[in-house]
Amino acid sequence: MSNIYIGYHFTIEPKDSSNSEQAKQLGSEILIAELGEKAFESFTETETGVSAFVQKDLWDETILEDIHILQSEEFTINYTFEEIEQVNWNEEWEKNFEAIDVDGNCHVRAPFHPKTDAEFDIVIEPKMSFGTGHHETTHMMIQHLLEMDVTGMKTLDMGCGTAILAILAEMKGAQPIDAIDIDNWCYLNSIENAQRNNCKHITVYEGEAALLEGKKYDLIIANINRNILLNDMQSYVDSLNPNGTLLLSGFYQEDIPFIDASCTEKGLTYVKKFERNNWVSLKYVN
Repeated sequence: MSNIYIGYHFTIEPKDSSNSEQAKQLGSEILIAELGEKAFESFTETETGVSAFVQKDLWDETILEDIHILQSEEFTINYTFEEIEQVNWNEEWEKNFEAIDVDGNCHVRAPFHPKTDAEFDIVIEPKMSFGTGHHETTHMMIQHLLEMDVTGMKTLDMGCGTAILAILAEMKGAQPIDAIDIDNWCYLNSIENAQRNNCKHITVYEGEAALLEGKKYDLIIANINRNILLNDMQSYVDSLNPNGTLLLSGFYQEDIPFIDASCTEKGLTYVKKFERNNWVSLKYVN
């Protein structure tokens, strides 16, 4: 593996300034998703945008040619890039990854963060920075799980990312648990994190909603984004056992009517909402 990396530093400015912070976050997420299709292997969200890193051996001058958001009419995106020798990833993570503390009951932290006396102490290795959106949505999903008795529930963590929610579900007594993500990095990192937290009942799969065919769950956790949730909602509903619970997040307050219409027309009943900085999380039952 190369010890030399090319680091790109992107500044993202929404052209519509009416809701610039939310728009900048969306722009960051889109940019990271597009760069993730290339050879970029690590990302950190910054105050002005995103930094992305690629091994020099896998880099060429055309690497950004078909990154569509760079030509978007909704954003002005500028960037610089530099050659970096032997990136200290631990230092990058420590600068950009903050521990998540939910109501003093659940602490999600990296190995370099101090242990707390929280009832549920989850240790993950954050090989990519989470970003603000992930912090907010994860926080709310954790709140839902902390309120629930999930003992013995067959559970699905869809779009599991680093498997934080699957790990918490097991710590609270759920089993067995399936964790699914379409991204290979997330798949591998989820396996590592489940092992790191001594989880015995989590099985991680690489794939998408097609994997759910024929499976049934008492609890489905889906922290993804609005478009994927809407596209896959029928699969989630079909996979819910009678009286099952569906927890959703990864979208904004203004997306609620679309999510709610999809859920209610498929027979689900709304139960509860959490909101943090315009991000929301909804709970439905079958």
